[in-house]
Amino acid sequence: MVVAFAAGLLSFLSPCVLPLIPSYVGFLTGMTVEEVERRRGTALLHAVWFVAGFSLVFVLLGAGASAVGNLLRDYQVWLGRAGGVLLILFGLYLLGILRPAFLMRERRIELARKPIGYFGSGVVGFTFGAAWTPCIGPILGGILTLAATQAGLGRGMVLLAAYALGLALPFLLTAVALDRFLIWFQRFRPYMIWVDRVAGGMLIVLGILLVTDSFTLLAGYLRGLTPAFLRDRL
Repeated sequence: MVVAFAAGLLSFLSPCVLPLIPSYVGFLTGMTVEEVERRRGTALLHAVWFVAGFSLVFVLLGAGASAVGNLLRDYQVWLGRAGGVLLILFGLYLLGILRPAFLMRERRIELARKPIGYFGSGVVGFTFGAAWTPCIGPILGGILTLAATQAGLGRGMVLLAAYALGLALPFLLTAVALDRFLIWFQRFRPYMIWVDRVAGGMLIVLGILLVTDSFTLLAGYLRGLTPAFLRDRL
């Protein structure tokens, strides 16, 4: 869950998502930056429906990946190793070492006009979750690969819910503080190149752990850092 949440944050900070966040807020609300500042509550409600839409897509994808993994549970060890190789390839792509043509082509579902109301923002979020871009695709694909190696359907869904939460929280904060986001973004812009590098390195490390069947070591270490009262409820 920690890894999935961090992957969600990195997806938000990715070079093809972060610069578009103000545009998404404006598209959802139909308001200018000045109007968003005056009507923060309205902007937040639109943002909540938006993140609910893409979170639903991600959780359903997690359920599907886990279902496939459960069908192949007799080959769980080899599934984990194959998934590890896939994670390493995703990591090399984010580092710029591998650039296959099929990943470089951008695929997305476009909405020319937003449906009216808060429900319309949910539709836009669902569309966003179903989209594919060269930035978010490998990171999401890596988390789906981890979901496929989980023992139960529920675990895969929780894993993708954690990913969605990592992507959703900063978006909600942006919706209620768009003016501060714009100031922060100008400062963060020079460091955006490191987002893909960090994400790529993380996927490669996870891939190596899966290939060597050592992923449980990371899980055990993170479990040791979890407070007892929370660990008993997980």
